[in-house]
Amino acid sequence: MNKRPTMTSVAQAAGVSVATVDRVLNSRLPVKDGTADRVVLAAQKIGYHATELMRRRLLERAPLLTLGFCLQKQDDPFYQDLAAALREAAEQHAGLRCEARVEFMDQLVPRLIAERIHAVGMDVDALAVVALDHPYVNEAINALRALGKPVFTLLSDVSSPLRSAYLGIDNRKAGRTAAWAIARMAPRAGEVGILIGSQRYLGQESRESGFRSYFREHAPDFRVLEAHTNLEDQDLSQETVLDLLAAHPQMVGLCVAGGGSAGVVRALREEMPAQGLVVVVNELVPVTRSALIDGIVDLVIATPQQRLAQAAVRAMALSCDEHGSSLAVPEPLSFDLHTAESV
Repeated sequence: MNKRPTMTSVAQAAGVSVATVDRVLNSRLPVKDGTADRVVLAAQKIGYHATELMRRRLLERAPLLTLGFCLQKQDDPFYQDLAAALREAAEQHAGLRCEARVEFMDQLVPRLIAERIHAVGMDVDALAVVALDHPYVNEAINALRALGKPVFTLLSDVSSPLRSAYLGIDNRKAGRTAAWAIARMAPRAGEVGILIGSQRYLGQESRESGFRSYFREHAPDFRVLEAHTNLEDQDLSQETVLDLLAAHPQMVGLCVAGGGSAGVVRALREEMPAQGLVVVVNELVPVTRSALIDGIVDLVIATPQQRLAQAAVRAMALSCDEHGSSLAVPEPLSFDLHTAESV
């Protein structure tokens, strides 16, 4: 019968003294991080019963990292869910004490966004932002980087070469996927509309580019109309779609590359063409879920919020250590696809 591992067993496995193991277990005196990690690893390997307690004690000793997130539209269900996922990912991040400070930016004016980015960035260890690509925004990011503050972009990238990394899905692939769905599901070739929030969202610009490139390459009989900007506003989205349907009654497809899906759904419930319309929207929220079920929307391309939150917290935490400058660029996340039969 094997004996239960003891502190002596852990000390022998880790190559340290029993007193060192006792200090790690009971937080009696400081222990070098590398030594403490070696003790915990050895304890885990031999099945020492107090391994989890050791981990908790080390975590209590670790400095607190404050990770800042500047999101948009506080009343938007997508951003509410993303904020919750970020807080949970920070709280559960292994090996470090992290907390997420989430700020919402309802005023999408570039100068105001830049001011908020700078203000939040000064109070946190690392920052991630959802923002337009604009000189004011890039200057705020550059100023923070000059102070040693890592800044990441979420969902949509910016052009500043000093941002640490982009965290989100491959938007060009998302645009091509939307085009593929419309080309495959439309009853015939025809006109196709696309809505974007702003040309200054590089992610949406990339979606539009991918959307158009797919039709040029694989379905040239379709004609993609000029993009309409909805400023991520629900009322403007509704009005824009109603105008599109009136001006192009034979339109066969519609893609919403950014926000504003609730307004789009309202318009389609009011004036869905008799011949039908293949509709692809962005993000699975209550209004798009119900629209899928009711046959108003055909496909939802969604950001995997839990995976994004975990990737963001992991990358931001790594950027704060002494080797943060060598942080590998994260790969874009694969997106989720939802239909009426999958929700």
